Amino acid sequence: MHEDVTKILFSAEEIDACVKRMGAQISADFAGEKVLLITVLKGAFVFMADLVRAIEGDVEIDFMAVSSYGAEAKSSGIVRIIKDLEGSIEGRHVLIVEDILDSGLTLRYLSKNLKSRGPLSVGVATLLLKEGKQETDVTCKYVGLRCPDEFVVGYGLDYAERYRNLPYIGILDPKVYS
Repeated sequence: MHEDVTKILFSAEEIDACVKRMGAQISADFAGEKVLLITVLKGAFVFMADLVRAIEGDVEIDFMAVSSYGAEAKSSGIVRIIKDLEGSIEGRHVLIVEDILDSGLTLRYLSKNLKSRGPLSVGVATLLLKEGKQETDVTCKYVGLRCPDEFVVGYGLDYAERYRNLPYIGILDPKVYS
């Protein structure tokens, strides 16, 4: 365990089993259909890479980068697209792949934005659902694991670009970010 992590919430094995379960469910739900997985850089890239390999069927991927801004960036819900999709999503099944659903403000904006582009469907798959933190009515069709309201790192999740490479998800010691 990394010295800055106080507790491992989910081991690499637990995460792997969760991703395989989610991949099987998505495979079944989109059997015979092409689905476009979209993730927001950078946090969910590790999850996206594993999830896409766990899905059987016709899958494509794309990436977006967004930035929240304003005096209260976490709660503002104001989002600026830094990197948009490479192509059109009109007439396509779209699945937004998230690492963690916290307040849901950015995801609400992203879902609304993508729905305005004429896809057949827009769904959400999140690896982690932070319990009790949602400030919006965003619905996730696929939820991997539920986590407490703690600052978590590992498996792509970071603090100041650190800890993404940890193979597990753990609670970051508050001394690091206080």
